[in-house]
Amino acid sequence: MGLSRRVFMGASLSVATASVMAVTNVAEASANKPQKWDKTVNVVIIGSGGAGLATAVSAAERGVKDILVLEKLAFLGGNTAIATGAFNTADPKQKEQGIEDSPELHAQQTLKGGDFRGNPDLVNTLTHNSYDTLKWLESKGVKFQPKILQVYGALWPRSHATAASKGSDYVRVLSEEAKKLGVTIQTQGKVVDIIRENQLSGRVLGVEYVDKNGKHVFVRALKAVVACPGGFAANREMRSMHDPRLYNLTTTNNPAASTGEVLVMMQDIGADVTGMDHIQCNPGCPPGRKLRVNMFSWPQNMIMVGFDGKRFIAEDSRRDQMRDAILALPKQTAFCIQDDYGQSLNNVGHQKDNLKGLETGDAWRADTLEELAKKAGIDPANLVKTVEEYNKGCEAGHDAGGKKPNNLRKIEKAPFWAGYAGMSVHHTMGGVVINTDTQVIDRHGQVIPGLHAVGEVTGGIHGSNRLGGNAIADIFTFGRLTGIAIANGK
Repeated sequence: MGLSRRVFMGASLSVATASVMAVTNVAEASANKPQKWDKTVNVVIIGSGGAGLATAVSAAERGVKDILVLEKLAFLGGNTAIATGAFNTADPKQKEQGIEDSPELHAQQTLKGGDFRGNPDLVNTLTHNSYDTLKWLESKGVKFQPKILQVYGALWPRSHATAASKGSDYVRVLSEEAKKLGVTIQTQGKVVDIIRENQLSGRVLGVEYVDKNGKHVFVRALKAVVACPGGFAANREMRSMHDPRLYNLTTTNNPAASTGEVLVMMQDIGADVTGMDHIQCNPGCPPGRKLRVNMFSWPQNMIMVGFDGKRFIAEDSRRDQMRDAILALPKQTAFCIQDDYGQSLNNVGHQKDNLKGLETGDAWRADTLEELAKKAGIDPANLVKTVEEYNKGCEAGHDAGGKKPNNLRKIEKAPFWAGYAGMSVHHTMGGVVINTDTQVIDRHGQVIPGLHAVGEVTGGIHGSNRLGGNAIADIFTFGRLTGIAIANGK
């Protein structure tokens, strides 16, 4: 006699339940704990970008000893080293420039700019501690330009630019400080596992990494493991899983840095995640190009046009709005237009990139707008008309294209510059859930003991759209606070 459908389903459910229990038990017992640790330290930090270095320096200066920073690449800095480096914070110096600001306004704009998808506690922690972090960085030797500006996508003039070059200024200063404080920094040390007492319970004990010779090394961390590996913008499969539009785009990131494997390791031991489909693009290489020129970082110094020579959006708009507008253009390609004075206001590193672009065909320079348009393949008559109308708006203090009055500056000093501005995957706002002490939270809302995370690997700070200049503030502010938390036994 055949089984009834009800009996069959009940038997199947029992088998399935037993299978799930068996898999769970195997998973719970399969934590890769070594029989013997190869070395023991107090703190292991995964990644030597701004978040990792800030955490190391902050903890070390508060007396934490035996700190090991593991960097999978052969050099330090991660994406911080190639970032524009603008740091957002309310600053009393803004009043000298007639700018009203406060940590509360910064928080309000951050939350609104991310469609209120950010965690208010994390956002307020960021904005109320960012100025102290700026002063902390200055005390270590980081120098900032005297004028406070509004970086691309910042929505308010509170961006502090480093004096010399890109984010490499931070990396240079903090890596030197870390070494002075006795922090051990090891390059070519790729973490392949984060080890917890049990896979989904207990304390995080340490990590397993592979050194440059291929040797697997197990390191016990008595106080904490801190994950600062960056995001997953360079992982094509991972990012397109959450936003299929992004599969074929280039990335502004170091392609070897933002690969997401440490994020997956934290998920494997129970970490919760949030906002994984919140992925930001920035102007970068158009499809088929390789060099990223930068004439867009400071919207007051440029306008954007399409091949038709016409503006298509206010250049100081939100980054997600800029992304969607550029992706809707023919060939998904725009051009930044600057005059020579605007070009001189770019930081030194970007000026070098733009000069290189003249050689590679990614940037153009000419004595007249007509000649510039012909070189770049832009409609000459429309470009001239666009710039004339824009300059009239600058004189009147009202831009018909919608740019805010404080970001209006005429384009008039020859030679004139143009550079490609396609869209590249830039920042992943989603990641592991953390609390205000940067402790990683599991799927049940509980702290995973011994595990912190800082920077782009975390979620819940920026919401659906990150304001330009907030990522640098994020990594250094929460890195500094994480060092304090660890020194206080958290």
